Amino acid sequence: MHSTEVAPVLELTDPEELVSPYASHPPTPTRTIRPNWQIRYIATLCVVDLLVGLGAALLALNLRFGTIPTEWRGKDYIWITGLLPFAWLVSLALNRAYEPRHLFVGTDEYARVFRSGMALTAALAILSFAVNFHFARGYLLIATPAMIALGIVARYGVRHQLHRSWARGHRLHKVILVGPESSVVEVSRRLRRERYHGLGVVGVCLPYRPGNPATVGSDGTRLPVFGTFDDVAGAVGRAGADTVIVLSCPDIDGVALRRMAWQLERAEVDLIVASTLVDVAGDRTTIRPVDGLPMLHVEHPRLKGGRRVVKEAFDRVSAMLLLSVIGLPLLLIMAAVRFAPGARGPAIFRQERVGRNGQPFVIYKLRTMYVDAEARLEELRAHNETDGELFKMRNDPRITPIGRWLRRLSVDELPQLFNVLKGDMSLVGPRPPLRREVARYPSDMRRRLVVKPGLTGLWQVSGRSDLSWEESIRLDLSYVENWSLAMDVAILLRTLTAVIRRSGAY
Repeated sequence: MHSTEVAPVLELTDPEELVSPYASHPPTPTRTIRPNWQIRYIATLCVVDLLVGLGAALLALNLRFGTIPTEWRGKDYIWITGLLPFAWLVSLALNRAYEPRHLFVGTDEYARVFRSGMALTAALAILSFAVNFHFARGYLLIATPAMIALGIVARYGVRHQLHRSWARGHRLHKVILVGPESSVVEVSRRLRRERYHGLGVVGVCLPYRPGNPATVGSDGTRLPVFGTFDDVAGAVGRAGADTVIVLSCPDIDGVALRRMAWQLERAEVDLIVASTLVDVAGDRTTIRPVDGLPMLHVEHPRLKGGRRVVKEAFDRVSAMLLLSVIGLPLLLIMAAVRFAPGARGPAIFRQERVGRNGQPFVIYKLRTMYVDAEARLEELRAHNETDGELFKMRNDPRITPIGRWLRRLSVDELPQLFNVLKGDMSLVGPRPPLRREVARYPSDMRRRLVVKPGLTGLWQVSGRSDLSWEESIRLDLSYVENWSLAMDVAILLRTLTAVIRRSGAY
């Protein structure tokens, strides 16, 4: 497919041509005119971070020394308050919190904000020791935690606005997918559904086969085929793309991929090579070159050890605090469920579910259905609106009027906080399955049972009942493979927005 001839020695007048000796290959695409939304986004983050630093510093000054400092030390802290926002900005920059690879998606950005706060605190402590200036501990104990908390919240808000723009189809990277037909169709479907990645597919290039189709796609969406792997550079120019994603394919070897990179680099087109690893996050992978061959090292997921102890403590303390806050409202809701006209019955619905390592436990939920719901299930099987082992109906006649409201707001899940306290569940984890579901699991699907099920999870914040069975399982497995405390916090925050939007809840 690709020529392996040695290119002739050329007399080059353009120094840039030295980087691409394969001048006989398809022409290099014209230089991409990159959208400047990334520059504006990072500039917005800088302004937001300065305001966050100033707000946290003023808060610390006010709480520690009063609105108008009268102590001589308090007056010294006025100029420190003015400099602290810029020190915060420098700390974020040194921790690479403005690099595009760490922005837009994932939890790495928030982890870097946290580390920036810790680094700034350490730097101020060292500086005060070096110049013999004793910082007021109360000032620092207010300023740096406030900067971390406000910084994470502010960046979440800025990112949320960008994701809303992506959901409308704006500011998306224009992507050419390169790979086998089945792979490009599947990846384009995922990217179309998960717009928060910011990647919009505008065309594909397929391996050379007699009778290649002019378009590929499914679900009523067709993508133009711009040719074979030799035509990628031309496809980029024709489609105005700024990103090329190469999927795993035996027709693309290392030499062909290198030539493709040479063709794209002068146009500053991003080249992304998709790994065959499924749902493995970047922090578990490390590339180590061996004699010029990049070797991808994959670490095992963190399923045990100190971090899991921290997760256990975080779960139980958080559950206890939440129950202390919502205790009285929960009792009132339970009374309303128990004595609802025409739907009287127990307030708490108990059902056996399968937990960690396949151990059964009893889950607690507010009852949202009539008491004969289980007996009526078989007569409604034909109306199931989802695939796999789950049964879902948007207008399930077994749901009570008050139960429909509880489900919309996910209030029916709150008694599961007692399961978290007991240790049967976690705040965040895979969906707790029924015994009959587990009995039909294929071997790889049992992987989701190595951790505790969760009150919420990736399935909850990615569509809930709107997800297919296959997609919900994939999200659960992705969580198991890539768990971190930062991911848990991000999922909890996203759960709040999912509940407010009432997406996929029925």
